[in-house]
Amino acid sequence: MSTATTPQLLEADFLERKHRAGLGFDDYVATAKPDKQQAWRDVYDQIELTEPQLTLISSFTRQMRIVVSSGAWCGDCVQQCPLIARIAEASELIDLKFVDRDEHADLSQRIMICGGLRVPTAVFMAEDYEFIGLLGDRTLTRYRAMAAQQLGANCPLPGAPIPTDELRATMQDWLNEIERLQLLLRLSPRLRQKHGD
Repeated sequence: MSTATTPQLLEADFLERKHRAGLGFDDYVATAKPDKQQAWRDVYDQIELTEPQLTLISSFTRQMRIVVSSGAWCGDCVQQCPLIARIAEASELIDLKFVDRDEHADLSQRIMICGGLRVPTAVFMAEDYEFIGLLGDRTLTRYRAMAAQQLGANCPLPGAPIPTDELRATMQDWLNEIERLQLLLRLSPRLRQKHGD
């Protein structure tokens, strides 16, 4: 899921500029065409965090910044970004912003995956915008579902509803990565020294 990126390509000052230029979830969705806005809202409304997930998120202790390179037109973004938004909304410590892939090509070019401009791609940062991780363009659950559909005997109709169990599993994939990075931040010697814990 995560991939190493050349540090000089994702320096803290660059990531801070990208994060500050980003939009919150509702403002970002408002940039989409009306039919796409509804698709984003439908996925958002279809899924909620479970009590165990909320309990986990409430245990986070470090501030984390996330900027997601996305496309309001992108089906994979529609199916995953509302899940990331749900997770971020559950914690005051997660500062989530979205940027358009094409409008922020300087970021997109630095976070290419397998030679492509993949969306959504989330860049995770510490409180001071130091790079800590990257996840894109699909979680394991999304890839498994796509493989079953595209490599199997049948394919879904375009725009077909997303099964709730698939959304739940994809949400857990994103939460697992965020938890992993929270633990990285919590155990960071640099941040432990800074916070005296």
